[in-house]
Amino acid sequence: MINGNLQPDLSAQHIDRIIEMAWEDRTPFEAITFQFGLSERDVIDLMRREMKASSFRMWRERVQGRSTKHAKKRNGEVTRFKCSRQRQISMNKVSKRR
Repeated sequence: MINGNLQPDLSAQHIDRIIEMAWEDRTPFEAITFQFGLSERDVIDLMRREMKASSFRMWRERVQGRSTKHAKKRNGEVTRFKCSRQRQISMNKVSKRR
């Protein structure tokens, strides 16, 4: 359980992808919710659990107040979840992981 909510079963590959998405500047928390069913609070808890304390603090400082991490704060011209250079994703699966 994360934050009192039932956590979906996440493989190591999914956890790695969530961490990667959380670090990306242009990927909002809503994209993680859409793909993995985790709320922003759940992502924060997962990051705290999976990362070293110093890395987590650095990530939190970077993410707090960043408009690109929250869909409601984003510029209305941005309508996609991901950067055009990001690998193609099909729901929860990375299509061609190298």
